[in-house]
Amino acid sequence: MPLDRRSVLSAGLGAGLLAAAPAQAGPRRPHAAAASAAPSPADLGLEPGAERDQTAALQTAIDEAANRRQPLLLPPGRFRARTLVLRPGTRLIGAAQTTTLQFAGDAAFLTGESADNILLQDLVLDGVYKKLDADALVSLKTSRGIALRGLRVVNSAANGITLQGCAGSVSDCTVSGAMQAGLHSQDSTGLDILHNEIVDCANNGIQVWRTAAGEDGSLVANNRIARIRADSGGTGENGNGINVFRAGGVLVTGNRIADCAYSAIRGNAASNIQMVANSCARLGEVALYAEFGFEGALIANNLVDAAATGVSVTNFNDGGRLAIVQGNLLRNLFRREQEPEDKRGVGISVEADTVVSGNVIETAPTAGLVIGSGVYVREVMATGNLIRKARVGILVSAEAGARACLIANNMIAGAADGSIRTMDASGQPVGPDLARADSSDKRLSLSGNLAV
Repeated sequence: MPLDRRSVLSAGLGAGLLAAAPAQAGPRRPHAAAASAAPSPADLGLEPGAERDQTAALQTAIDEAANRRQPLLLPPGRFRARTLVLRPGTRLIGAAQTTTLQFAGDAAFLTGESADNILLQDLVLDGVYKKLDADALVSLKTSRGIALRGLRVVNSAANGITLQGCAGSVSDCTVSGAMQAGLHSQDSTGLDILHNEIVDCANNGIQVWRTAAGEDGSLVANNRIARIRADSGGTGENGNGINVFRAGGVLVTGNRIADCAYSAIRGNAASNIQMVANSCARLGEVALYAEFGFEGALIANNLVDAAATGVSVTNFNDGGRLAIVQGNLLRNLFRREQEPEDKRGVGISVEADTVVSGNVIETAPTAGLVIGSGVYVREVMATGNLIRKARVGILVSAEAGARACLIANNMIAGAADGSIRTMDASGQPVGPDLARADSSDKRLSLSGNLAV
């Protein structure tokens, strides 16, 4: 029987293009090797490098592979396409990132909804900055068991990847040049974001968000994030390496984050967030931020080199409370003198129900540690910290109505304007150096501090 393109495509999807089925027992049939050989791009109706739209051939191959529950292996080359819909069970695999799917313009590019068990692997996805109505080049919704591996997602006019209501993993991918965020997760139902590189994005690197505050549980680990701008402006909603918004129980660990307009890691209303063992450099504002209506933040064993503030645990006025800040190394803090008010230059700033212990802070032109903001101080313990080369070692709010604070067994070296001092509502130091004089404020307990 003569083979037309349709029959070759069907045979290829079942055998050569897909993983070959186990051989049947019995004599080898004539031409069995030829039947199992992978079809050429021409057999698939694909032409590498062609300027023509190849959406129809790609969609047919994707659909037939998904129907057969088999992976689709795409050959090397560049293929231009418009919207490609990913079916449940789609496994679309490129040839070691020598397969490029180039967006030809449309409402969306790679999209799937209620499509469980999708695998995208070893592809280059190039948006060529063409406008699209979807919010990302790869946009998946309400899909479980997804796996995005070894992708290179470039030149998106929106986000690089958006996952809404999804569970699964994004690993070993590179996203660069996105005009919004590199990767956006909304209302995750269990997501691992691991070993990715996110660079040169316009607004945020990785976003883990929820529509309403609640448990999320995403794991964001061992990613490299660099050169994140804040092209859409704002006061911190953009310009962050990792932005966690309303998502509870998120673990952010082992990431290398550098050269962001605002924060390395910013948790906004993100309860029970953990920021552990991250390496952060050259941040324009607060490197590690827990802000607004959160309860519970663990910020431990991170390194920050060059930021306006190393760690901030704030907004007790909005319910932000309950934190441990421990074992961090924070150095080369700076003041933003170009800002009319928010200049900072602080190692660590905290407000309520917080332990600050075992941190090392070096070079802080405003203060090594700032405790409270006006009346917003409650039950803070600062113990066993080393602060070097700060203008003031520790500043603590002296406002009436502020609550208890314990400052004990800290070493403060080279503080130019006092080792431990109270501050007024504007944050300016007032009164004597309490490391060398007794405090009449009974809510403050100071002991065992060494000023050198």
